[in-house]
Amino acid sequence: MPTVELTPPEAARWAARTGLLLPTERHAAVAAVADHIHGVLAVLHELDLADTPPATAYHATTHPTAQEQHHAAV
Repeated sequence: MPTVELTPPEAARWAARTGLLLPTERHAAVAAVADHIHGVLAVLHELDLADTPPATAYHATTHPTAQEQHHAAV
């Protein structure tokens, strides 16, 4: 998927839309970080997770490496 890098002025405009007023010297840094995050998310979107159960299917007590240990005294 082709991507277009976020420019510093666009970063400032997007920040302003959310109510954040960025100092001019921060525009380039914010654009670079946003581009990096976008790149990481693009890689995650490409992962095939078809055989991965949802997090709600995980139970710590039934995990194959979990062992019950009882240390209570009566």
